Amino acid sequence: MPFCVTLDMTTVEATPSRVVVTMPWSADRCTIGGATHGGALMALADSAGAVCAYLNLPEGATGTSTIQSATNFLGAVREGTAEATATPVHTGRSTIVVATEVRVDGRLVAVTTQTQSVLGAR
Repeated sequence: MPFCVTLDMTTVEATPSRVVVTMPWSADRCTIGGATHGGALMALADSAGAVCAYLNLPEGATGTSTIQSATNFLGAVREGTAEATATPVHTGRSTIVVATEVRVDGRLVAVTTQTQSVLGAR
């Protein structure tokens, strides 16, 4: 995904059961005070979740599109590398639900649940 390159994301693992994507802290992605902007963390979680959903597409499907996403922020990211781990919760014919935890040095900083619409499936 080209947007992942813009945010310096790296895919570490990508299997149907688990996707791990990282993004290092960078001053150009911060709010006032040096904390990573919530939108950047949401983009990280959404990207990991999208890959997870894609890897779980049913036969005949052509892609996915996020139709719902909810993020709970539990802590600030002021240094280090954020690691998003996405796992499937539900893999259906019309929707896929993915849960993503974002951690820095093992500390949970955000939890995202998203629903992806399955495209092209009949």
